[in-house]
Amino acid sequence: MAEDAVTGERTVLVFGAGGQVGFELLRTAWGTGLRPVGLARAEGDVTDAAAVAAAVAAHRPALVVNASAYTAVDKAESEADKAFAVNRDGPANLARACAAAGIPLVHISTDYVFDGTSKSDPWREDDPVGPQGVYAASKLAGEEAVQALLPDHVILRTAWVFGAHGANFVKTMIRLARERDELRVVADQHGCPTPAAAIAAAIATIARTRLTGGWAPGIFHFGGTPATTWHGFADRIVERAAGRIGRRPPVIPITTADFPTPAKRPANSVLDTTRIGQAYGILPADWPTGLDHVLDEILD
Repeated sequence: MAEDAVTGERTVLVFGAGGQVGFELLRTAWGTGLRPVGLARAEGDVTDAAAVAAAVAAHRPALVVNASAYTAVDKAESEADKAFAVNRDGPANLARACAAAGIPLVHISTDYVFDGTSKSDPWREDDPVGPQGVYAASKLAGEEAVQALLPDHVILRTAWVFGAHGANFVKTMIRLARERDELRVVADQHGCPTPAAAIAAAIATIARTRLTGGWAPGIFHFGGTPATTWHGFADRIVERAAGRIGRRPPVIPITTADFPTPAKRPANSVLDTTRIGQAYGILPADWPTGLDHVLDEILD
C-alpha cells in the first residue's frame, strides 16, 4: 500500500468524486493515517475495467470507495444499458481490481433494492430484496457482483441523499419555492433524508477500522433521523429557507397517484440502522441539522 513519503498517510481511493457523496468524501475529516484521493468519471470511469485496474495499481490504496452511480431513476427505464453499465458492471470492475490487489471496498447502495411496500417497519439488512424498476435492479445487481467477487467489502445502503454539491431534492425545492406560489409534494412516501456529509463521515469511520481494528465486512444501512415524507422534508426546506429567499409558498400534500413517474418509487424507504451502530458505533444522521448546514452553504 502506498504511503505519503512525508506524512506516512495511506490513500483512500474514491471513485465518483464528482458526485454528492464523492465531493463530501474529499473534504471530510478522515483522521490520522488516511487521506482521500478522488477520481471523477474522466479520471476513473468505473465501466472501464482496464482503467479501474490501472488506477488501483497506480495509487495502491489502503481502501477503495465506490461513490459512482447512475442515479437518474426515471431515465433508467429507457436507458437500462447505461444504468447497468455503471451500477452493476462498475462495482464488478472495482471488486475484481480490489480482489486482485488484496484491498477492501466500500460500495454505496440504495433503499431501492427493497420493494417498498411489503412491510411498514424500517428495512433491515437481511430483509428480502425486491427491486421495482431498472435503477433498483441495477443497484441490486451491483451489490450481488461485489458480494460474489470480493469477500472483503462493506456495502452501505442509504437513501434520500442531499448536500451542498450537485443536484438534489433540497436544491429543487428551493428553486421551486422561488418560482411558484405553491408546491405540491408527495406525502405518502416515507423515508429518511440523509446528508451527503454524514455518509462521508460514516465511511471515514468505517475506513479507520482498517488501521485500528474492528473492520466488519457485510451490508449495513445508514440514513437520517427522524423518518419523514417527501412533503415533510419539503416543508422543512421551505420553512428554513424562507428568510433567505424572501418568500414561503405553501407546501401542499399530494399522493403518489397524483404525481405519476416512469419508475415506481418505494412507499416505505425507512432504513433500520441498528447494525451499523452495533458494528461501528455509527448513529443515524440528524438530517434537520444537516439541512441547516447545507442551506447555510448554498444560500449564504
